[in-house]
Amino acid sequence: MTIEKTNNNDGLLIALEGRLDTTTAPQLEAELKSIDDDITKLTFDFGKLDYISSAGLRVLLAAQKVMNKQGSMVIRHVNETIMEIFEVTGFLDILSIE
Repeated sequence: MTIEKTNNNDGLLIALEGRLDTTTAPQLEAELKSIDDDITKLTFDFGKLDYISSAGLRVLLAAQKVMNKQGSMVIRHVNETIMEIFEVTGFLDILSIE
């Protein structure tokens, strides 16, 4: 998986490419732990993300909990496969998806 981070003022854009699974979730988790406390908007771009496993969902849930305290989080460009996973797991009710 490839992680590309872009800072802009008080926001952070994280673009993911590949598979977010048991092998790669710790990589994203480490990146998220390094986020400054002054970030108030976290945006994920899933345009090139092919797959997400329960390990990836866990990392997203943890990020959402952090951002609920310091700002907002949104996920963009979700493909049908990942959207279906969000629907089945109930994550559509937890996450903001555009």
